[in-house]
Amino acid sequence: MFVRTMETLAGGEWTGSGTWVDVFDPVDVRQPVVRVPALTAAQVTGIYAAAAAGFATWRRTPALARAKILARAASLLRVRSAEIALGVVTENGKTLGEARVEVEKAADFFDYYAGQAREAYGSLVHDVRPDTRTSFQREPIGVVLAITPWNDPLITPARKLAPALAAGNAVVLKPASETPTSALYLAHALHDAGLPAGVLSVVTGRTAEISDALLDDPRIAALTFTGSNEVGEGLRARVAPRNVRFQAELGGKNASVVLAGADLAAAATAVVAAAFGQAGQRCTATSRVLVDRSVHDAFLDLLRSRVSALRLGPGQDAATNVGPLVSRNQQDGVLQHIVAAVKQGAQVELGGDVPAGELANGCYVNPTILAGVTGEMDIWRDEVFGPVLAVRACDGLDEAIALVNDSDYGLAAAVFTDSLEAAYRFADEVDCGQIAVNTTTSGWDVHHPFGGFRNSGSAFKEQGTEALHFYTRVKSVAVHFGR
Repeated sequence: MFVRTMETLAGGEWTGSGTWVDVFDPVDVRQPVVRVPALTAAQVTGIYAAAAAGFATWRRTPALARAKILARAASLLRVRSAEIALGVVTENGKTLGEARVEVEKAADFFDYYAGQAREAYGSLVHDVRPDTRTSFQREPIGVVLAITPWNDPLITPARKLAPALAAGNAVVLKPASETPTSALYLAHALHDAGLPAGVLSVVTGRTAEISDALLDDPRIAALTFTGSNEVGEGLRARVAPRNVRFQAELGGKNASVVLAGADLAAAATAVVAAAFGQAGQRCTATSRVLVDRSVHDAFLDLLRSRVSALRLGPGQDAATNVGPLVSRNQQDGVLQHIVAAVKQGAQVELGGDVPAGELANGCYVNPTILAGVTGEMDIWRDEVFGPVLAVRACDGLDEAIALVNDSDYGLAAAVFTDSLEAAYRFADEVDCGQIAVNTTTSGWDVHHPFGGFRNSGSAFKEQGTEALHFYTRVKSVAVHFGR
C-alpha cells in the first residue's frame, strides 16, 4: 500500500528525515496513511536558533504588514478547504462536516487577529512630572512553544498561532503525534502567505527522542499547551524555574442542567449535540447531565430516542453523525471508563460497547448513556473524552448548582430553563469559565475569551483580545521634552 509522506517546516525550509512517523486513519488502523518526519534533537535545537533569528525580523515587521500575511493565510485556508478538511478527517476521524467547520474557524482566527493589528497596543498616561509624556506599550515576548492536542488538530494550533504571530512572536509548534498533518496544512498556508523564515516551525517526531531539546531550550519565552492535566502540570513544573510564561487549557467535566419548565425537546437536542459531536472528543463536550427529578424520566426517554438515531461510521460518509475515536488507545480508555462505571453501579441505557462487522477495524465506541449515576462514581468526576453521557437526577436549582460546582474542573456548564432568574443565578454562581443558557456547552467563537477555572486551566485566557495579554509584555516609556 502506498503511504504518502509530508515534509515539515523547519527554519523556513521544508524538511524530510531519515526516519518517519506513521499516521493512521482511525476508521481502519491496519495500515498507515501518511508519514511525517521524525526530527532529531539536533534538528529541534536548530529550529530554536532559526526561531530566535526569525523573531528578530518579525518583531520589527510593522503590525499592518504582519496582518496582511495573516489575512492571506486565512484566504489560502479557505481556498484549500476541501483538501484540508479531508486531511483532518483522515487522521482524526471526525465527520467531514465537522472538519469543514474547523477549517473555516481556523481561517476566522487569522482574519480576526489580522484585524486586531489596527487596534491600539498601548495607552498614553498622565505623568506627575512637568514636560513629561508617559505611555505604555505592548510588545512581543519572543519565542513561543505551542503544544497542541489531537482532538482539534487545525483549530487549536490556529487559536494559538494567530494571536502569537499577530503580536510579533516566533512560534515553535509541536502538534500531537496522532494528528500532525493538519498542522502542516496550516504551516503551508502561512509559509505561502509570506511568513519570514524561522517565524514558524513545526516539530514532528517521537516525543521520547526530542522532549528534552523541545522543552529545555533557553530561548523559550512562553509555553502554551492544550491537553491533559497530567501532562500540563508536568510542563508547568518543568518550565517554572526558568520563569517561562505558561498558559494551559486542560481537562473538563462539563455539566448541563435541565430544570423543570425547560423545553425538554430542545434541551435534549442540544445536549446530544454537545455530548456526541466529534465523538465526545471536545474539551467543552457535555459529559454529565443533571435533570430535575420531576422531568428526569421524560428527559431520559428523549435522550434515548435521539441518541439511538445517531449513525456511527466513517467521517467521509455524509450519513455519519459520530465518527471513530482518534486511536486504539483512546478507544480502550473510553471503554475502561464504561466498564468501571457499570462495576460501581451505573446502568447502561444505550451503547456501552463497540460495533461489529465492517466497523470493527476502526476505533469506534457506540454512543453511550449511563443512568443511575451518583457523585461517588468515577464516571461522574473523571474526564472521559468520548461519546459517553452520565445522567443524574437532582432536586431544583440550588442542588443543581452545588452538584455542578462539586468538581475539580471548571471549564463549561449549561442550564436549560424557562426562568430568567434561574438563568442569571446559574451564570453568577457556577464556577466555570464558560456558561451557556438554553444552548450547548460547546461552540465558542473566535472573539469570545475562552478558558476554564480551577483544574481546567491557567489564568491566561485564549481567544479574543484576552489572548494578546499572554503573547505580549507591557513596557512603560517616559519622555521628558522640556529643558
